[in-house]
Amino acid sequence: MSFFKHERALVHPNAKIGEGSRIWANANILEGAIIGRHCNVCDGCFMERGAVIGDHVTLKNGVAVFDGVTLEDDVFVGAGVAFINDRNPRSNRQDAWTLEKTLVQKGASIGANATIMCGITIGHYAIVGAGAVVTKNVPDHTIVVGNPAAQVGYACSCGQRLNDELKCSCDCSYQISDNKLTLL
Repeated sequence: MSFFKHERALVHPNAKIGEGSRIWANANILEGAIIGRHCNVCDGCFMERGAVIGDHVTLKNGVAVFDGVTLEDDVFVGAGVAFINDRNPRSNRQDAWTLEKTLVQKGASIGANATIMCGITIGHYAIVGAGAVVTKNVPDHTIVVGNPAAQVGYACSCGQRLNDELKCSCDCSYQISDNKLTLL
């Protein structure tokens, strides 16, 4: 085994876990789930068949990643984040339902207890504030907060908030062209 599995973690033998990843106590990784290399899956996380996690991803305590959710490389997901994969849930469903896929792109961060609706994309290096309810796409480098989530600024690739001149304390500068933030 090329990954760490806590003695109280449940990892199905047909789940795919990348080298150097760590699966902590009371995590439950089902058959068909995919976790990349050097990930940190904290206590009490749940991963369903069809969930795809890239490399260097952190899932803090109590995160459930369901079928149809893809987290690209370098994504951070705070404790208790809820990913939704059924827009019209019913307990006693007689009819078929449509799985709406959710994509969280490289380098994005999602704060604790945020709720992420299905069928959306959270862009590269975007930041979702703690407790936010995200119901529509979040563009690259955008910071959103609230319910429903609304833009309050832009973030650098390093994670810091950009000032009004779109400059970061790490000396990176950006510009907006074609409604998209780009590094200068």
